[in-house]
Amino acid sequence: MMTKVTSVGQRDKALPLVSVAAIVQSGGAQQRRAVAKAITLLESTRTEHRVQADELLTALLPHTGKSFRIGISGVPGVGKSTFIEALGLYLIGQGHRVAVLTIDPSSSVSGGSILGDKTRMEKLSVQENAYIRPSPSSGTLGGVAEKTREAMLVCEAAGYDIVLVETVGVGQSETAVADMTDMFVLMQLPNAGDDLQAIKKGVMELADLVVINKADLDAIAAQRAQLQISSAMQLLGLFGSHDEKLWHPKAIQLSALNAQGVEAFWNAVTQFRTLQSANGKLVARRQQQSLAWMWERIDAGLKLTFQQHPQVQALLPRITQEVREGRMAASTAARNLLAVPMSRT
Repeated sequence: MMTKVTSVGQRDKALPLVSVAAIVQSGGAQQRRAVAKAITLLESTRTEHRVQADELLTALLPHTGKSFRIGISGVPGVGKSTFIEALGLYLIGQGHRVAVLTIDPSSSVSGGSILGDKTRMEKLSVQENAYIRPSPSSGTLGGVAEKTREAMLVCEAAGYDIVLVETVGVGQSETAVADMTDMFVLMQLPNAGDDLQAIKKGVMELADLVVINKADLDAIAAQRAQLQISSAMQLLGLFGSHDEKLWHPKAIQLSALNAQGVEAFWNAVTQFRTLQSANGKLVARRQQQSLAWMWERIDAGLKLTFQQHPQVQALLPRITQEVREGRMAASTAARNLLAVPMSRT
């Protein structure tokens, strides 16, 4: 499928020119720069940039959908970055091109973000067939950034056949990444807690594969954790029947620091991809995710339109002051604002 859009950004001199051809057809440093510019454009909050970003995504869409997307979540300190580097190096050795999208938490005070994940993947970051892009969460819940989905499409169009998404690592609320990837991997520590704690974790029932990392530190604890998590999965009903055409979530052990168990992990991923592709669940999952993405952007757009409406902006100072002083209930204030006619003026 051909597209008439060859570049995006001509209408705004402050915005670097984004060449579709440089993303799709080029390689090396030129492609890296084009991918970086494209993601920067997608992450921009300016209205005129959003229009250009939509044009870019439309032009890139025919070149997307061929990669395998893996979301990786876990508590801080579980070793996500170390594991991703070990996995990325292994995959490049197998002939793959790997894109890594890492999400760093943004400060609730300053709004800033360290974006230090790339420095923790020193070996992977210098590989020709790897691309690492850190992004701030900017207050977005669910462990991912607002434009992570768009960034994945850019990486796919650039020919990266494996896309890894590392979440911020905030714990039980990291569920958004499961709604935008083909496979959701949850990383656990050997001493993560008993099986009751495993059941309580909301992400457990979403996990396609659970990885107990740092198994080399305490083999007995790692084995116990694997058994407990497997038991918790059974109680959650994740194993279901023994139909060989269906994937049954499992728990495995590895040591990312020593690169032990990475091959076994990838074998499990390959088995998952083969089964999900054969039974049609992979295609269905992506279709459902695309529709969810559409409604998510509609919700965000409606909220922005509401906030920018002249009548709402005129009422907000008085109503917020009354709520702040306790003279009006928050629910009443919300109803009053939502009652404002939304006709365009």
